[in-house]
Amino acid sequence: MLAVGLTGGIGSGKSTVAEAMVERGAALVDADRIARQVVEPGAPAHEALVRRFGREIVAPDGNIDRPALAALVFADRTALADLNAITHPAIGTEMARQRAGYEDTDRVVLLDIPLMTPAQRDLLGLDVVVVVDCDPDVALQRLMADRGMDREQARARMAVQPGREQRLAGADFVVDNGGSRAQLQVEVDRVWSALVALGEQKAARRR
Repeated sequence: MLAVGLTGGIGSGKSTVAEAMVERGAALVDADRIARQVVEPGAPAHEALVRRFGREIVAPDGNIDRPALAALVFADRTALADLNAITHPAIGTEMARQRAGYEDTDRVVLLDIPLMTPAQRDLLGLDVVVVVDCDPDVALQRLMADRGMDREQARARMAVQPGREQRLAGADFVVDNGGSRAQLQVEVDRVWSALVALGEQKAARRR
């Protein structure tokens, strides 16, 4: 297995790149999907979130009202830190469990992590990190056009994430998603070929 950390700032198109790599044969461990699972009723983080943020974050069906929670935490750095402290351990545990399921395979396994830290790279045993990158102004326009955010909301979401320079400093490969869809596919092909080659080299060393 080649364990690949995939990350990128909000609006970078990271999910699009993940989908493209899955189409090419990658297995996917998706932190966003796991983040939704660990806050479901009865799951590890649900009651802790309700205790911290109150019943107003609970939708009529009992699930966490994610937009309501987002409105609270993205306006308050302390609240965001509390959210992360509650959810990140549960997310990390589940990601490690899913990763372990591929340990004895020759798959390229993407661990899609929006807010990757050096500690996560070590804890999850990542072989390489791929950063999906674009100009912040491009990301801003995408958030407004694709997610219906106004400029202030989009800037607030971007402001609480690690900076572009910090992400790029931790990258082994960079996928440039500042251009067209066709250009992105070329970028994905380039990086995917390199990942497959690394996976083959790792597998050969194990034999």
